[in-house]
Amino acid sequence: MRTLRIAMAQMSPAVGDLTGNVRRITTWLQDAKKAKVDLVVFPELAITGYPPEDLLLKPQFVADNLRALNEITQVCRGVVAVIGYVELGDQSDVHSSRPSIVSAGQHALYNSAALIADRKLLGSYRKWYLPNYGVFDESRYFRPGQRLPVLLVNGTIIGVSICEDIWLPEGPTRIQAAAGAEVIVNINASPFHVGKSRSREQVLATRACENGVIVTYTNMVGGQDELVFDGNSLILDPTGNVIARGHAFREELLVADLNVDAVLGGRMAHARRTALTGKAGSVVDRLVVNETAIKKKKRTLIVPEAAEPLGEIEEVYRALVLAVKDYVRKNGFTRTVIGLSGGVDSAVTAAIASDALGAKHVLGIFMPSPYTSHESEEDVVELVRCLGIDLNTIPITPTFEAYRQSLAPSFADCSEDTTEENLQARIRGSILMAVSNKFGHLVLTTGNKSELSVGYSTLYGDMAGGFAVIKDVPKTMVYDLARFRNELGPLPVIPKRTLDRPPTAELRPNQKDEDSLPPYTVLDPILRAYVEEDRSLDEIVEAGFDRATVSRVVRMVDSSEFKRRQAPIGVKITHRAFGKDRRMPITNGYRTKQP
Repeated sequence: MRTLRIAMAQMSPAVGDLTGNVRRITTWLQDAKKAKVDLVVFPELAITGYPPEDLLLKPQFVADNLRALNEITQVCRGVVAVIGYVELGDQSDVHSSRPSIVSAGQHALYNSAALIADRKLLGSYRKWYLPNYGVFDESRYFRPGQRLPVLLVNGTIIGVSICEDIWLPEGPTRIQAAAGAEVIVNINASPFHVGKSRSREQVLATRACENGVIVTYTNMVGGQDELVFDGNSLILDPTGNVIARGHAFREELLVADLNVDAVLGGRMAHARRTALTGKAGSVVDRLVVNETAIKKKKRTLIVPEAAEPLGEIEEVYRALVLAVKDYVRKNGFTRTVIGLSGGVDSAVTAAIASDALGAKHVLGIFMPSPYTSHESEEDVVELVRCLGIDLNTIPITPTFEAYRQSLAPSFADCSEDTTEENLQARIRGSILMAVSNKFGHLVLTTGNKSELSVGYSTLYGDMAGGFAVIKDVPKTMVYDLARFRNELGPLPVIPKRTLDRPPTAELRPNQKDEDSLPPYTVLDPILRAYVEEDRSLDEIVEAGFDRATVSRVVRMVDSSEFKRRQAPIGVKITHRAFGKDRRMPITNGYRTKQP
């Protein structure tokens, strides 16, 4: 049986940390060589981290990335490697394809995969399709590739591509298969959102089947600002069946022996052996490492395992944990601070932080006001006991009274309203930021997507902080996450009463969220339709929602853009998060049709 042993390094590079990334890549290379592999594959832009954004406008950064590639090349002996990096094109490339922000007078840049064998850079694959939607801005920096190198390694023909290139049926995969490729190696930096791993798997299965090839999909893992990469690397056989699946949200080296003979047999059995078309012949470059198979001594056949896919709530929880862990670690923080209220949002945020960093790296601060209930205090105490985190209690009543007295002359003849409610939130925000300034802790905010969508939050109050953990999590899902965390055991950590009590900000007597908002079971589906799916008011009403309620929610969303623009970044877990995914103007005269 003709086999190809491949190692897929599901790694977590740090954007801009070229030295650290070289060290990580070198370590994975050594591990792959110990496994006697023929080919080792690293994620998209593994050397620079993804996305490098405007670091790419710095010529020194690009040059340093090339030096890093050379350093890796010199240690890549006895194995073939595919590694993502930023390639610097020739001066003539500037005018050879559609323009990017890298303009005339500069060299063109490419999102490329280096093809390395025995300390030599054989060539590069330049990404063809540059995504420019959602969180992606690749056309801002890169030029598209125009050639398709294929590798001949130990008698196996391998086509290399990058991320988006495998999503289109008429793309590089079809041309490479027509040129004889038996294995497609696709490298990725594909960020997570709910359901994405399943849609990826479906697309990859389709590409494998329609081209009669083995498809390998190596994905990045780890957090980068608001993005989190989930891993879930895959190998699929020519019939589209998954033969290996990496774990979600975990670094690992996935090693597998691929039965390459099955590719040719399958093509012949189904009369799908592809001919080299004129188009393929004109764009394909053949790079030879070894014409014939070289048997490596003492290799026991490796049959890879397929990790079980995670359920929706578990994958969201693990995504949030990894995002917090990497944001804190990669930005040099050692401890976080969270305002605890006794509510489910702060409880879930504290649980995620504790799981990500360890209890000793999380400080909770309880800041009771005149309207804070005894039940809230008891629930905070129980939460911190179960999590094992530290707690400071700092009452805000004296400060609140001082504010009111200072403002009394200016507010004469004015009745109390949300101004006094927001004062309490802003006092709490100031206390959290004071602790942050004094001790260098990172403030984790606790607002959810439902609140942020409709502006049910206070600028410079509960929105004050450095990282918004559940910013993209709807309120109804926050409860699901809380229940999931309690089921992990060994004992529940979030108090039952926290889950059972009606949500309340406790900024005035007997306050409930539903005094100001529709029930979250009604609000969240409306928000999903309007914010994430861009449904019109009429379309949402036709789906079965009350017109007056929908109109009110739409108005709240539209009028709160200025608040969202000033919110800290937070983890993307839905198809369309606030931030890069949704870029609405603040000054905006357009309004959805009202009744």
